[in-house]
Amino acid sequence: MRVSVMERQTYSISELSREFDVTPRAIRFYEDEGLLDPRREGSRRVYTKRDYVRLKLILRGKRLGLSLAQVREMFDLYDAAKDERPQLEKFLAALTARREQLEGQRDAIEEELAEIRTFELQSKKLLAERGHGAARARSGGATRS
Repeated sequence: MRVSVMERQTYSISELSREFDVTPRAIRFYEDEGLLDPRREGSRRVYTKRDYVRLKLILRGKRLGLSLAQVREMFDLYDAAKDERPQLEKFLAALTARREQLEGQRDAIEEELAEIRTFELQSKKLLAERGHGAARARSGGATRS
């Protein structure tokens, strides 16, 4: 019977790399940043279930737009806290800030798109007017002075 990657207790860097579709270099970077802490067996890194979960949370945080410093803060809170409340409050604050940032960007994009639409309409109108004038001039209907 084969044990799935999630059910395992230890992982190699290549297994984590395949599982999460990240490069071994990225995993080593997270290790250098203190976010992962594999044990060593000679020159081989052995990642635990804790590292597996942390890597999953790092990547989720990145997808949500959190910085590695914010992810580290949450890990530190989790490691130090007797309960999850401080970590959840920090996570909620980070999510709220990110949502507000994205909403602000969306509003700015909507304003810019509205301005683009206005200029597109004006440009099309000018082109249509000039197109009619040019057609009249070719047909002899308009004279030049």
